Amino acid sequence: MQKILLTGFEPFLSNPINPTKDIVEGLNGKVFGDYEVIGSVLSVDFKQAPQQFLALIKEVQPTIIISLGLAAGNTRIMPERVAINVKDGEKDNSGVAFVDAPIHEDGDAAYFSTLPIRNIVNRLNEAGYPAAISNSAGTYLCNNIMYEGLHYAKSHCTVQATGFIHIPASFELAIQNGRIAGWSQVDLQAAIELAITECIAND
Repeated sequence: MQKILLTGFEPFLSNPINPTKDIVEGLNGKVFGDYEVIGSVLSVDFKQAPQQFLALIKEVQPTIIISLGLAAGNTRIMPERVAINVKDGEKDNSGVAFVDAPIHEDGDAAYFSTLPIRNIVNRLNEAGYPAAISNSAGTYLCNNIMYEGLHYAKSHCTVQATGFIHIPASFELAIQNGRIAGWSQVDLQAAIELAITECIAND
């Protein structure tokens, strides 16, 4: 059985809840056709997260890699189009921040997602889940992990597709925040299940 590596993140910054964690844990071990999902939660740490991610890739040997991140304040599911070779922004959970730093000194300036992002967006919208392609994964850990996956896949043909999807807040997080929109956790997970199905259909 082929493997899909599905990653999310622990809570971070001002977000006491990260719905990607629940999705990854909820889908861990689930089978889609000939594929089994291996779910794992990454640290919000510029040093630890890439190490954890690459170790998982080598252990799982996935055919498809889908990484999830929280974009609190978004109202749509947003597959990312491109990852850039930059880490910058607020402090991570260990208190470390970077300014204009490369992820890989000798890496490409950017990589495009190899997930079928347009098909994912179309499938979700048809099913009633608002979705749109995002052209910037930012410069924080989400972009970092997306870049690492694509950088790895460039030299490892066993990974046929990899990319990143940002999701909105859950209702629980939205209520605690008080100023952002949210989706039910059930709908967030169902939307990611549809995205997985679309990735398999295009494999």
